Amino acid sequence: MLTRKQHKLLLFIDAHLKQTGFSPSFDEMKEAMGLRSKSGIHRLISGLEERGFLRRHHHRARALEVIQLPEMAPAPAATPTPTNVVHADFSRPVAQTLKVPLYGRIAAGLPIEAMAETDSFLDVPLTLVGTGEYYALEVTGDSMIDAGIMDGDFVIIRRTESVENGQIVVALIDDNDVTLKRLRRKGNAIALEPANPNYETRIVPAERLKIQGKLAGLIRRYH
Repeated sequence: MLTRKQHKLLLFIDAHLKQTGFSPSFDEMKEAMGLRSKSGIHRLISGLEERGFLRRHHHRARALEVIQLPEMAPAPAATPTPTNVVHADFSRPVAQTLKVPLYGRIAAGLPIEAMAETDSFLDVPLTLVGTGEYYALEVTGDSMIDAGIMDGDFVIIRRTESVENGQIVVALIDDNDVTLKRLRRKGNAIALEPANPNYETRIVPAERLKIQGKLAGLIRRYH
């Protein structure tokens, strides 16, 4: 028997695995659950492990495996249902999607605004997006591979100019060079960090750079 929070987290992990091919981060799980600290996520995951619904692969980062989803009979009508316990049959949810414009490859040398006219769209699970405006780009190359972003992946970008240090962003340099990198502010300059030791960090004066959005999710297709 699962608590409502355990059930909600299990379904979130299951949907994320199906749509992206990898486990959500603890920050993503914390945000999805509306919790203030990661310790609550650790407790929920441990509880799901103990009940046989989830398995952790400790030798791999962010490696969670859903063993089963709950299929429990409804509680008898005469028995009051506790407010924090689920007593219903649950089938796998039908993924709801949002169509977002697909603007091509992230390596393209054009600002995002120049690619606004497109007939291509990508169906994105609602679990990957929230409020705001989104677009998608196809990744080329392996400069962000250590962040789990591989050649051929589709990144879902939330349009915004407000980002924090350490976030992965779409940056437009000198109005014609678009790149996907991790952002670090260094005084009056911006460092665009790859997630691959074979690539060098690029330092750009802040006035030469515009933020086109930040990474909101990723979709990987298997052939």
